[in-house]
Amino acid sequence: MSLRIYNTLTRDKEAFRPLEPGKIRMYVCGNTVYDYAHIGHARVMVAFDVIVRYLRFAGWEVTYARNITDIDDKIINRANDNGEPFTALTARMIDAQHEDERALGIDPPDIEPRATEHIGDIVAMVQILVDNHYAYEAANGDVYYRVKRFADYGQLSGRNPDELLAGARVEVGDAKEDPRDFALWKAAGRDQPGWESPWGWGRPGWHIECSAMSTCHLGDSFDIHGGGPDLVFPHHENEIAQSEAATCKRYVNYWMHAGAVRVDNEKMSKSLGNFFTIREVLEKYHPEVIRFFLISSHYRSPINYSEENLVEAKTGLERFYIALRDFAAVAPADRQQLEASALYRRFVEAMDDDFNTREAVAAMYDVVRDLNAAQRGGEHDRARALAAELKGFGAVFGILGAEPETYLQGGAGSGGIDAGRVEALIAERAEAKRSRDFSRADAIRDELLQQGIVLEDSREGTTWKKATSREQA
Repeated sequence: MSLRIYNTLTRDKEAFRPLEPGKIRMYVCGNTVYDYAHIGHARVMVAFDVIVRYLRFAGWEVTYARNITDIDDKIINRANDNGEPFTALTARMIDAQHEDERALGIDPPDIEPRATEHIGDIVAMVQILVDNHYAYEAANGDVYYRVKRFADYGQLSGRNPDELLAGARVEVGDAKEDPRDFALWKAAGRDQPGWESPWGWGRPGWHIECSAMSTCHLGDSFDIHGGGPDLVFPHHENEIAQSEAATCKRYVNYWMHAGAVRVDNEKMSKSLGNFFTIREVLEKYHPEVIRFFLISSHYRSPINYSEENLVEAKTGLERFYIALRDFAAVAPADRQQLEASALYRRFVEAMDDDFNTREAVAAMYDVVRDLNAAQRGGEHDRARALAAELKGFGAVFGILGAEPETYLQGGAGSGGIDAGRVEALIAERAEAKRSRDFSRADAIRDELLQQGIVLEDSREGTTWKKATSREQA
């Protein structure tokens, strides 16, 4: 099965045809760095991290660019509120975002352009649009894009330009020719952040930043453009209008958008008190649990962030690690080795079908089933091969990279657990059972469960892991 991608532009799943054989150029809109990244940002970053990992696993040569918006009204306002230079705020937030990405196992993009490093490229693109009459300088010093001059405006979002005009309002003192027009360059006072331009001191509009950065690094036309669900309109719609008017070429062939994140089935919002930063979630859950939660649903599907769903993800991930418990030394299978797997074709077909991670994860559960059966049947070589397969598939998703026992025990003493104390109690319990003091043995089990530790007895002995909230209930 060849790779098929759902294209927001055509509202259909299409066979993927690259601009260059064997190569993919992809741009994803990154964050505006005025605050810590939240779980919605994590959804987009993890989704495209998995997509890039899979494409490379499948043999594609991928150039992945994801920008940073480091100049914007939100950034300026927050910096003013904090009483600090905007550059100090953005530097701190960029460092924090990179920390969050590393914690979640998100590989850095090949190219991470920043808007402030591309002011010259932005000014040059705005000048082309002005020269070609797609843009104009208004009386207030701003430069606006003429929406009515771009015939295909609305193609991505499916919005009719005439309907947009009917719903728009012209504010008092508005310098636009048309209420639908949007800013490419914003005039600013000399006491405000800005740069010199043919139109005076000012700063770029948000939309033009991505048009300039993407074409600068990936060319006038490239294969895939991605982002969050809230960017389809107006951001990506405006990117198309700007870029194609400036280059006279098709901007992007395939548009991909991740699904929205809801919290307990409500829209995530600071005003509702259900807004969670990545670092807040990491305080409660292992990074791989968060990744597994995010990839267990198709990237385009809305996803509901809730304690119940995260516990479910934790339980599912533990099934993988419990199956791998006796195979810590087994290396992940590479692509050539995986191709011999009976479940390889199912995994690949799922991922080639618009990166259907949900179905691919189901195939991994079948590997666990076969692995457990092989162990019970004494098929040690087959069990080792299946463990390698499971780790190989996990590597595509950025999971199952921890040592199984360490993961199951909560990360080598994390969460206030004294591993030495646990092992001492397990030894005491074993002695109590040998002495037929079952009351003491049960008391130790209950004591550890109250501390968040679950004991698992087998013929080989007793092992332990951190308990889920359900196991402690």
